[in-house]
Amino acid sequence: MPPTPTATAALTRNNVHVLGNPDGRPLVFSHGFGCSQEVWHNVAPRFLDDYKVVLFDHVGAGGSDLSAYDVNKYDSLHGYADDILEIMDALELADAVFIGHSVSAMMGVLASIQNPTRFGKLILVGPSPRYVDADSYTGGFTQPDITGLLDSLDANYLGWSATMAPIIAGNADRPEVGEELTGLFCKSDPTIARHFARVTFLSDNRQDLKRVTVPTVVLQSRQDVIAPTAVGEYVHEQIPGSTLVMLESTGHLPSLSGPDELAAVIRAQLS
Repeated sequence: MPPTPTATAALTRNNVHVLGNPDGRPLVFSHGFGCSQEVWHNVAPRFLDDYKVVLFDHVGAGGSDLSAYDVNKYDSLHGYADDILEIMDALELADAVFIGHSVSAMMGVLASIQNPTRFGKLILVGPSPRYVDADSYTGGFTQPDITGLLDSLDANYLGWSATMAPIIAGNADRPEVGEELTGLFCKSDPTIARHFARVTFLSDNRQDLKRVTVPTVVLQSRQDVIAPTAVGEYVHEQIPGSTLVMLESTGHLPSLSGPDELAAVIRAQLS
């Protein structure tokens, strides 16, 4: 049966690509702020023989339909979670493994709470439910830190990208990692990226973590300036029955800095 117009619209809007084994368990890879599905190019291909691999771009990133961007819809992470569910519905996925990096980890959390029947497992890579420190919670940034970051981004997105991408990527001894992330940042629509940044860095999904019922694995990199170790430990403690795996890779993007390790750890969690 051909896809319905609604399903086709969702797949086109988010530039969805379905690769690999059509009979395999679905793996849905979801990218974080400033990136696109390209960020998985060293990881996703390793699963094509055995799994159905689903790649997509959030609206505003990569090859997504920019005309579909609605400021009101995407004024919270729930709008992105709705997109994820629409993609999964369009593809009629079941027992899917959602692999979400950074802010998209929380999108996956929200989507799984809304409709857990589509999900078999969540693998959260560098997740953060809140980036700003609060009371006894350590998010990694003070409110003035975030205000300054957003002001700088608003003033000059491309300049901000060139300065911040190498810091976010870490691995100062491997400048090519930061350069690759800079290239991804520069492909994002600047206007949408500014809004997405505010939604991302001002979000607070701490109360949602305890509502997760899907088996969850938290993958935490070392020396991650965006989601420090304390944040990964917090996510693990708050999600019932979750598993925490510390990666040897450093920086916020193990898909770029340590794809061999990341792919091996993901595969180990699929059994």
